[in-house]
Amino acid sequence: MKDQRERLSRTTVILHWLIGLTIIGMLAFGLWIEDMERGPEKGAMIGIHKSIGVLVLVAATLRLFWRLGNGFPVALSVMKLWERFAAHAVHWTLLLATLAMPLSGILMSWAGGHDVAVFGFTVLEGGEKNETLGTIGHTIHSIGSKVFIAIIVIHIAAALKHHFINKDGTLRRMLGRTVDT
Repeated sequence: MKDQRERLSRTTVILHWLIGLTIIGMLAFGLWIEDMERGPEKGAMIGIHKSIGVLVLVAATLRLFWRLGNGFPVALSVMKLWERFAAHAVHWTLLLATLAMPLSGILMSWAGGHDVAVFGFTVLEGGEKNETLGTIGHTIHSIGSKVFIAIIVIHIAAALKHHFINKDGTLRRMLGRTVDT
């Protein structure tokens, strides 16, 4: 089922919440890992972070194709031009960031000569160490995480504005409910 004005498809709702909550968790987890002292425990946590990151990349790729085929949900309230522009910019940034963060993490790992594995199963053999690519991956991952957090905060604030100020059903629809239009 495709998204409709009064109700979003189950696929849209599931992918949104699965990826959104996982990304928020991964950002928090990544910041926590960053503060850990080097050692076996940190290495194990990084392995979990990488594994979940690869799975997020798969889900985010599916979501991107779903969104491209299905289009973005229709706005339920009249928005000013700048609000429409901001909404599109935020949505596209979120979609691209859900791809860029795991890809930059994979690049960082691979360029460091490490295998990319999902819970112990190698999906990409480690390459030769390449400091330049490793630095690029690290920079994108590091700066990207801060930008991602800011965009998520803006996205949540906009959802709350739609719910409490506009009272237009946007948040209820994102929760899988049918709304009057």
